[in-house]
Amino acid sequence: MPIESIDPTHVQRVVGTGAAAAAPRVGVVGGGQLARMMQESANALGIKLDALVEAADGSAAQVIPASTVGSADDIEAVLAVAGRVDVLTVEHEHVPDAILAAANKIVPVRPGAHALRFAQDKLAMRTRMDELSIPSPRWYEVHSAADVAAALARLSSRPNFDGAILKTPRDGYDGKGVMVIRHASDAAGWLEAAGPEGLLVEEKIPFTMEVAQLVARRPSGQMRTWPLVQTIQQDGVCFEVVAPAPEVPGALVTEVGEIAQRIAAKLDVVGVLAVEIFIAPNESGELQPYVNELAMRPHNSGHWTIEGAQTSQFEQHLRAVLDLPLGSTEPRATWSVMVNVLGSELEDPRIGYPEVMEQFPNAKIHMYGKAVKPGRKIGHVTVMGQNLESVRSSARGAAALLRGENPPQAPAAK
Repeated sequence: MPIESIDPTHVQRVVGTGAAAAAPRVGVVGGGQLARMMQESANALGIKLDALVEAADGSAAQVIPASTVGSADDIEAVLAVAGRVDVLTVEHEHVPDAILAAANKIVPVRPGAHALRFAQDKLAMRTRMDELSIPSPRWYEVHSAADVAAALARLSSRPNFDGAILKTPRDGYDGKGVMVIRHASDAAGWLEAAGPEGLLVEEKIPFTMEVAQLVARRPSGQMRTWPLVQTIQQDGVCFEVVAPAPEVPGALVTEVGEIAQRIAAKLDVVGVLAVEIFIAPNESGELQPYVNELAMRPHNSGHWTIEGAQTSQFEQHLRAVLDLPLGSTEPRATWSVMVNVLGSELEDPRIGYPEVMEQFPNAKIHMYGKAVKPGRKIGHVTVMGQNLESVRSSARGAAALLRGENPPQAPAAK
């Protein structure tokens, strides 16, 4: 954005003037690792975070001095935070719309409830994607076994039919609320537990790759996208992210970036938006994107940006919600690979630091201050370099040591 287009009165309102000016205050609903990593960027920018956290010893509360214990569905707790800050944001989508709307009467809420509903409710999201002609899997709203049978009958007309995806409209993440079905009877238990909004049956996309496109948008409309990344899942949870996504044609990279920007603009998203996408051949054999999920906050697929991009997703999110000019998203290295630490055999993964730092001196470690549980995201490792296989090997090796495993020594990334 040209410097002459920046509104200096707005910047003055946000950051104040003079040495005694109060620091901008950003409220964050949620106390997980995303809020925790947001604090690092807030420190650098002199921004004060005020977080509503689930526990006094939780991931974010350990590092955010202004933390209050409370629930995201407690309107009094959320409004109390809203009354102390310049803008309110979220680190997860599980905040009732009515509470966000009430908070918005006190302070700007970014993203607002009108946008966040499309990350909260998959039925609303799918409907809106169709209205915007965004390429997505075919889907059906279902309320009964007959509805499921009818949806499966329509989807089974495709060649090589291998089942469909059953989803709950809300609260699904990291593989939760998602199940492959091949017969209507497979959905019986979920139908019994479903509320009046029902469930979704979606086309099972025979994808060749899963990718994620992150875009940041500020209220004025300025947007920045990071390089498209490949995400690799393990038991429904993101295990590894490769930036940039390898072997994706340039025209497709451009198309996906335009899709993400179109979604951000049309849904009026403010802050970071992650668009999770399947890449699969269409009936003509050409690779095509299919939008799978939306997340309107910093996202696991963007953790690599802390070291790997000129501006991290966490700094960019703060810039965006404060309506400050967005930073460059250019990568700092040819390749960046982020590997999640999912559980550990070590009671405290920090026991592994000496060996990790000796074997993989280029690895950047981020631990979330969480107790070890099987499969739980307790940290991540990022490595950057010029050779993808070397970078990937080092990132995987470092994460494995933090999990208490003993992989063969891998070469340090160049």
